[in-house]
Amino acid sequence: MLTLYVDADACPVKDEIYRVTERFAMPVVVVANSVMRVPPGGRITAVQKPGFDGADDWIAEQCGPGDIVVTADIPLAARALAKGSKVLDPRGVPFTENDIGAALAMRELMNELRQTGDVTGGPPPMTAKDRSNFLNKLDQVIHAAKREQGKK
Repeated sequence: MLTLYVDADACPVKDEIYRVTERFAMPVVVVANSVMRVPPGGRITAVQKPGFDGADDWIAEQCGPGDIVVTADIPLAARALAKGSKVLDPRGVPFTENDIGAALAMRELMNELRQTGDVTGGPPPMTAKDRSNFLNKLDQVIHAAKREQGKK
């Protein structure tokens, strides 16, 4: 069954995910290192996996072909893609087999620059445009996944 997995600890678009997936009556699994509240009703499940990379490891083990993973974590995105899942970051940018290698290399470069002090800070704050882009992309990805699922 098509499932959406959310790497939830720092995910700024959980409410948007809940709204979009409600239209599709789609199961959502919200995975975090700590306790996470989710809307009632049973369609959305919270899973707590404490420890370093506990949530990432659990998502990577559970996701599979046709599932959707929402994460900003590039190594998790690579692992989910390798299992056949579709992956979106919280700004609506898809990770694909074609660009994940470059994303991993850029992550490593930025990590080195942060360690040397050449780069400080993180990504810019989420904007209304980012949220709108995420909503549109998530809708597109769900439709595409459902079409693919229907062909099997």
